[in-house]
Parts: sequence; structure tokens; C-alpha cells
Amino acid sequence: MKQFALEPYFPAPIAGSQSVGTRRHQGIPGIEILPSGRLFAVWYGGEIAGEGPGNYVVLAVSTDCGRSWREIQVVAPPASAAASERAFDSTLWLDPAGRLWWFWSQCVTQKLWDIFDGRNGVWASVCDAPDTDSPAWSTPRRIAEGVMMNKPELLADGGWALPTALWSLYPEKIPAEYRPLAYPNLSVSHDNGASFELVTGADVPERWFDEHMMIERKDGSWWLLVRTHYGIGQAFSSDRGKSWHDIGDSGLGGPNSRFAVRRLKSGRLLLVNHQSPLPLPGEKRQTWRAREKLTAWLSDDDGRSWYGQMMIDERPGVSYPDFTEGSDGFVYCIYDHERLERGEILLARFTEEDVAAGSFVTPGGFTRGVVSAFPAKK
Repeated sequence: MKQFALEPYFPAPIAGSQSVGTRRHQGIPGIEILPSGRLFAVWYGGEIAGEGPGNYVVLAVSTDCGRSWREIQVVAPPASAAASERAFDSTLWLDPAGRLWWFWSQCVTQKLWDIFDGRNGVWASVCDAPDTDSPAWSTPRRIAEGVMMNKPELLADGGWALPTALWSLYPEKIPAEYRPLAYPNLSVSHDNGASFELVTGADVPERWFDEHMMIERKDGSWWLLVRTHYGIGQAFSSDRGKSWHDIGDSGLGGPNSRFAVRRLKSGRLLLVNHQSPLPLPGEKRQTWRAREKLTAWLSDDDGRSWYGQMMIDERPGVSYPDFTEGSDGFVYCIYDHERLERGEILLARFTEEDVAAGSFVTPGGFTRGVVSAFPAKK
């Protein structure tokens, strides 16, 4: 029996059979913006009500600051493999040379919610001239074992650090030779993505699907942030990932879900996470809390303190934020809402001033803008 999805799926025009009206599940989005203001978004879904066989990744484009969108391309398993493979966990990144990178993961899957084949794999395709409604993509390359759903970190020395992870949640599935890689890792390139070197991440206690991000602090240290049962765990490295120290709870909270944190052009850090009550002393920590109250914070001191607490969407069922910053001064934050019931991919547009004020005060800002959603039920 086939174990690993080792053949690439190629970006292709979206087919009528892949229209939003045929989907029963969609979510886990990503977003990127070009200097021209053209926006691209990705997410994944499929014809089954959840994660499993036949999942595919959708690419959409907007040329009006995210007010309207058009789905244009997909990455999907070939028809011959759609009953046993899937494409998922995608992200977009514009590199310093202006090339748009489309990352996604592939794996073998036998049934609904069978989401890990012991290896998975991060694939990437590159568009050299992305400012078009029909991007042309390079032949996909397999970058690393595992998954990658968050953007790379651009290092001060010009290197790239891709947050790739091989999940440790299903140890019985992982072949012995890959068990030493089952961490929130970094795939680092010093030649503009021509090659990558694996840097093994920290064994953060109670990590869960990892979904990690890395921030290079102004003092040159690396700050690794990882999804955990208790919210967000952390680790630090002063030797570029050769060793990790001060491993534990970051204190940033959260409901055991994906978060987003990046450095803005101003030098501040922006964090998008859920407001989630922390356990009282002596209270048993829950491993799952409501994904609600999606909120933005700013930090002027490399994450040592935070302020703003601007509510993006207070409803239950909102999750998995990603954001990018445009040359127009706006941050574009994408997230999902009720993946099975509504399949909403939503967008918020705001500025640093909005976050600092704790509310949408800049003209042109908005939230709950619809990128994609299931048709309304009759």
C-alpha cells in the first residue's frame, strides 16, 4: 500500500467541479500582497465534510483592496489519487526579489480526519511575475518533511527561515528514521531558496500540531512560538537554532489554535490571537477552549509587553489568522469562520493606529469582509 505522497501536485485552473458550491468544508487560509496592491489568498477544502481524501487548495485574487475576490487556481491530487490523497495547509509568501511562493502540504489519507501519513511533505511552487490574474508557476519542489502553514522569517543576514514541522502527535505512524525530525523545525536557506538546511526545533512541552512561527529579535536571538495545549509555548536560541533554552509557556494565552505574529515595517510586532481565559492557580488546564474573540496586539519591545487589544471578530468559530502588510499602510488579516457550517473565509483591513487605539478608527478599515463562503441555504 502506498505510504507517502511523493509525487508533486501542479497548480491548475480551477474547474467547475471544484467551485465553492460543491464544497462541504473549507478553512485554514493564508494571504499575501504585492507592491501594486494585488492580493492573493489561499485556503483548502473539498467535497467531504472535513479533512481527508480529495482535499485541495484554492488560490483567489483581489484587485480592489480585498472587497471582492475571484477564485482562479487550485492545487489538488490527480483524479487517480483523489480517493486516497490530499493537499492542505497552504501559505503564500512574497520573497525579497518579488517572487511569489505558494507552499502547501501533501499526504496519503484513507478516510475522513485521517490527516497524517507519518511523513507528509512541504511543497513549493514559485511565480516570477505574479502581478496577473493567471499566475504561471514553476515545477513544484519538495522542501521538507511535514507541514508548513505560516510564512517564512526573513533574517537580518538575508537568509530565510521556513517554519516546517513534522508532527509528533502520531508517533506510531512515523518511520524510525524520521522520528528525530518530529519537532517544530526551521528549514533555512542562505541562497534565496535554491537549497535548504534543516534546523531542529525545540521540544516545547504539550505542543499540538506545532503551527509554529519564529521571530528574529533585534539582539539577533531567535524566538520560537509554538501552538500548545495551554495556548502558545516558546523557546529561545542564541546560536541560530543549534540549541534552545528557556523552553515553556509564553504567557500569551490562546485556545490551542493557530496564531499569527510578524514584524511590521515600523519594527513593531503584530500578534493576532484569541482572547482566552488563563487557568486560575490550581485549576486543571483544559486542552480545548472556544475559538472566539480574535484580537490584535502590538509590541514595541520584541514581545516583552503588548498593548492595543483590538477586537477583530468576537464570534465563536473564528480561527487560523494570517496577515500581510501593504504599501498603503494597511494590514490585511485573513481568517476562517465555521468551516463546516458556513465555510467562511473572511478578511479584516486595519492599521497599526487602529490596533494601538483598540478599535477601527482609520477610514477604509473593515472586518468580516467575505473572501469566500458557502452559498446561503434555502
